[in-house]
Amino acid sequence: MSTTATRTTNGPAGHRGRRGPGGSVRPLAPRPAAGRTPGRTTVPARRPVPPHLVFAERLLAVLSGERPVHWMLGQTIGEAYDQLIRLAPTTPLRARGVRPVIRRCGGYPLRPGVVEAFASIAAGEQVRAMAFRLEKGTDHKWRCTAIELGGERDRP
Repeated sequence: MSTTATRTTNGPAGHRGRRGPGGSVRPLAPRPAAGRTPGRTTVPARRPVPPHLVFAERLLAVLSGERPVHWMLGQTIGEAYDQLIRLAPTTPLRARGVRPVIRRCGGYPLRPGVVEAFASIAAGEQVRAMAFRLEKGTDHKWRCTAIELGGERDRP
């Protein structure tokens, strides 16, 4: 006596077809929205992140002790790197139990390729100020050339 298996699908063994979980039919491709050409999708243009915001995050990471000073090597030049070497060991932007965050950041172009920037750093109820200068090199990369911190740090 021989037994034969009966397949209940319309394709090869193990093939589920277009039916997904629950037996509903999945569409093969999304339908174009009204008034759009099929096959063409529009991707919203991303606005570039301003360099002063990028550097504010980087400086905060070093001055709060999250990153080592040498992480900024090549991104800071001259006196700015020396300032980081002096400031970083004291972790002036670190707060106990609270991760510091950038509350506000802005930049003012002085001339093409030079930006004076500021950031207010909040950690809990404590707010500190940071000012820095960025200059664009001949290789079109921004580098930090000066850093200053404002406000005395309270030590309990």
